[in-house]
Amino acid sequence: MPNRKVKLVADLIIGMDVKDALDQLAATVKKTGPFISKLLESAIANGENNFGIDKDNMYVSDVVVKEGITLKRWMPKAYGRATPIRKRSTQMEIVVEERVEGKNRKTKEQLEKEKQARLDARKKAEKEMLASKKESEEVAKVDGAGKELKTKESGKIKKSADAPNAGWANKIFRRKSGM
Repeated sequence: MPNRKVKLVADLIIGMDVKDALDQLAATVKKTGPFISKLLESAIANGENNFGIDKDNMYVSDVVVKEGITLKRWMPKAYGRATPIRKRSTQMEIVVEERVEGKNRKTKEQLEKEKQARLDARKKAEKEMLASKKESEEVAKVDGAGKELKTKESGKIKKSADAPNAGWANKIFRRKSGM
Protein backbone atom coordinates (compact mmCIF):
# COMPACT_ATOMS: atom_id res chain seq x y z
CA MET A 1 0.00 0.00 0.00
CA PRO A 2 1.18 3.57 -0.51
CA ASN A 3 3.55 5.03 2.05
CA ARG A 4 1.31 8.06 2.63
CA LYS A 5 -1.37 5.71 4.04
CA VAL A 6 1.16 3.91 6.23
CA LYS A 7 2.58 7.18 7.59
CA LEU A 8 -0.83 8.13 9.02
CA VAL A 9 -0.74 5.16 11.38
CA ALA A 10 3.03 5.15 11.94
CA ASP A 11 3.00 8.73 13.25
CA LEU A 12 0.55 7.70 15.99
CA ILE A 13 3.02 5.43 17.80
CA ILE A 14 6.23 7.49 17.75
CA GLY A 15 7.39 8.16 21.32
CA MET A 16 4.97 5.67 22.93
CA ASP A 17 5.88 2.79 25.20
CA VAL A 18 5.84 -0.54 23.40
CA LYS A 19 2.74 -1.90 25.16
CA ASP A 20 0.81 1.34 24.60
CA ALA A 21 1.83 1.35 20.93
CA LEU A 22 0.56 -2.22 20.47
CA ASP A 23 -2.75 -1.25 22.12
CA GLN A 24 -2.99 1.84 19.89
CA LEU A 25 -2.38 -0.24 16.76
CA ALA A 26 -4.98 -2.81 17.83
CA ALA A 27 -7.58 -0.06 18.24
CA THR A 28 -6.74 1.63 14.94
CA VAL A 29 -9.30 1.07 12.20
CA LYS A 30 -6.86 1.61 9.31
CA LYS A 31 -5.80 -1.32 7.13
CA THR A 32 -2.10 -0.76 7.91
CA GLY A 33 -2.53 -1.38 11.66
CA PRO A 34 -1.92 -5.16 11.65
CA PHE A 35 1.14 -4.83 9.41
CA ILE A 36 2.80 -2.23 11.63
CA SER A 37 1.81 -4.22 14.72
CA LYS A 38 3.52 -7.33 13.34
CA LEU A 39 6.66 -5.32 12.54
CA LEU A 40 6.65 -3.80 16.03
CA GLU A 41 6.33 -7.23 17.66
CA SER A 42 9.30 -8.38 15.60
CA ALA A 43 11.33 -5.37 16.74
CA ILE A 44 10.42 -6.12 20.38
CA ALA A 45 11.50 -9.75 20.02
CA ASN A 46 14.79 -8.69 18.42
CA GLY A 47 15.45 -6.24 21.25
CA GLU A 48 14.76 -8.87 23.91
CA ASN A 49 16.61 -11.81 22.32
CA ASN A 50 19.56 -10.07 20.66
CA PHE A 51 20.26 -7.19 23.01
CA GLY A 52 18.68 -8.27 26.31
CA ILE A 53 16.50 -5.17 26.62
CA ASP A 54 13.55 -5.45 29.01
CA LYS A 55 10.17 -5.15 27.29
CA ASP A 56 8.85 -2.82 30.00
CA ASN A 57 11.75 -0.43 29.38
CA MET A 58 11.26 -0.13 25.58
CA TYR A 59 9.65 2.66 23.61
CA VAL A 60 9.22 3.42 19.91
CA SER A 61 11.93 5.91 19.13
CA ASP A 62 11.30 6.36 15.43
CA VAL A 63 9.31 4.90 12.55
CA VAL A 64 10.79 5.33 9.08
CA VAL A 65 8.38 4.83 6.20
CA LYS A 66 9.88 4.91 2.70
CA GLU A 67 8.42 4.41 -0.73
CA GLY A 68 8.97 0.92 -2.11
CA ILE A 69 8.71 -0.37 -5.65
CA THR A 70 5.72 0.48 -7.80
CA LEU A 71 4.12 -2.19 -9.96
CA LYS A 72 2.79 -0.68 -13.18
CA ARG A 73 -0.32 -2.25 -14.65
CA TRP A 74 -2.83 -1.19 -17.30
CA MET A 75 -6.62 -1.05 -17.25
CA PRO A 76 -8.49 -1.23 -20.58
CA LYS A 77 -10.97 1.59 -21.12
CA ALA A 78 -13.43 2.62 -23.80
CA TYR A 79 -12.43 3.37 -27.40
CA GLY A 80 -9.35 1.14 -27.22
CA ARG A 81 -7.59 3.24 -24.64
CA ALA A 82 -5.57 2.00 -21.67
CA THR A 83 -5.08 3.87 -18.41
CA PRO A 84 -2.19 3.21 -16.06
CA ILE A 85 -2.62 1.69 -12.61
CA ARG A 86 0.22 2.12 -10.14
CA LYS A 87 0.30 -0.44 -7.32
CA ARG A 88 2.54 1.14 -4.73
CA SER A 89 4.44 -0.56 -1.90
CA THR A 90 6.17 0.60 1.26
CA GLN A 91 9.37 -0.09 3.17
CA MET A 92 9.03 0.32 6.94
CA GLU A 93 11.62 0.46 9.71
CA ILE A 94 10.87 0.72 13.42
CA VAL A 95 13.55 1.87 15.88
CA VAL A 96 13.01 0.70 19.47
CA GLU A 97 15.14 2.10 22.31
CA GLU A 98 15.36 1.97 26.11
CA ARG A 99 13.70 4.58 28.31
CA VAL A 100 16.28 4.22 31.10
CA GLU A 101 19.68 3.11 29.86
CA GLY A 102 20.62 -0.35 31.16
CA LYS A 103 17.57 -0.87 33.40
CA ASN A 104 16.82 -4.61 33.76
CA ARG A 105 19.11 -5.36 30.83
CA LYS A 106 20.47 -8.90 30.58
CA THR A 107 24.21 -9.47 30.50
CA LYS A 108 25.97 -11.19 27.65
CA GLU A 109 26.43 -14.31 29.79
CA GLN A 110 22.70 -14.52 30.49
CA LEU A 111 21.93 -14.09 26.80
CA GLU A 112 24.40 -16.85 25.88
CA LYS A 113 22.90 -19.19 28.50
CA GLU A 114 19.38 -18.60 27.17
CA LYS A 115 20.55 -19.11 23.60
CA GLN A 116 22.31 -22.36 24.54
CA ALA A 117 19.21 -23.55 26.40
CA ARG A 118 17.06 -22.89 23.31
CA LEU A 119 19.54 -24.79 21.11
CA ASP A 120 19.62 -27.74 23.53
CA ALA A 121 15.82 -27.84 23.65
CA ARG A 122 15.65 -27.79 19.85
CA LYS A 123 18.20 -30.63 19.55
CA LYS A 124 16.30 -32.67 22.13
CA ALA A 125 13.03 -32.16 20.26
CA GLU A 126 14.69 -33.18 16.97
CA LYS A 127 16.10 -36.36 18.55
CA GLU A 128 12.67 -37.26 19.94
CA MET A 129 11.08 -36.64 16.56
CA LEU A 130 13.66 -38.82 14.79
CA ALA A 131 13.17 -41.61 17.34
CA SER A 132 9.39 -41.55 16.92
CA LYS A 133 9.80 -41.44 13.14
CA LYS A 134 12.05 -44.52 13.21
CA GLU A 135 9.52 -46.40 15.34
CA SER A 136 6.71 -45.56 12.95
CA GLU A 137 8.78 -46.60 9.92
CA GLU A 138 9.55 -50.00 11.43
CA VAL A 139 5.88 -50.81 11.80
CA ALA A 140 4.27 -52.06 8.61
CA LYS A 141 2.04 -49.49 6.98
CA VAL A 142 -1.39 -50.39 5.74
CA ASP A 143 -2.67 -48.63 2.63
CA GLY A 144 -5.98 -46.70 2.76
CA ALA A 145 -8.18 -49.59 1.52
CA GLY A 146 -6.37 -52.20 3.64
CA LYS A 147 -5.29 -54.25 0.62
CA GLU A 148 -1.57 -53.71 0.43
CA LEU A 149 1.12 -53.82 3.08
CA LYS A 150 4.34 -51.88 2.72
CA THR A 151 7.40 -52.52 4.84
CA LYS A 152 10.29 -50.09 5.12
CA GLU A 153 12.99 -52.77 5.25
CA SER A 154 12.23 -54.30 1.86
CA GLY A 155 10.96 -51.14 0.20
CA LYS A 156 8.56 -53.23 -1.87
CA ILE A 157 4.80 -53.40 -1.82
CA LYS A 158 3.40 -56.82 -0.95
CA LYS A 159 -0.18 -57.75 -1.67
CA SER A 160 -2.06 -59.35 1.16
CA ALA A 161 -3.64 -62.76 0.64
CA ASP A 162 -7.16 -61.74 1.65
CA ALA A 163 -7.76 -59.39 -1.30
CA PRO A 164 -5.77 -60.45 -4.36
CA ASN A 165 -7.41 -58.36 -7.12
CA ALA A 166 -10.26 -56.55 -5.42
CA GLY A 167 -10.70 -52.81 -5.60
CA TRP A 168 -12.47 -50.18 -7.63
CA ALA A 169 -9.33 -49.14 -9.49
CA ASN A 170 -8.83 -52.66 -10.88
CA LYS A 171 -12.44 -52.79 -12.04
CA ILE A 172 -12.26 -49.44 -13.82
CA PHE A 173 -8.89 -49.87 -15.46
CA ARG A 174 -9.23 -53.55 -16.34
CA ARG A 175 -7.83 -54.29 -19.79
CA LYS A 176 -10.12 -55.87 -22.29
CA SER A 177 -8.39 -58.57 -24.25
CA GLY A 178 -9.58 -60.59 -27.21
CA MET A 179 -10.39 -57.84 -29.65
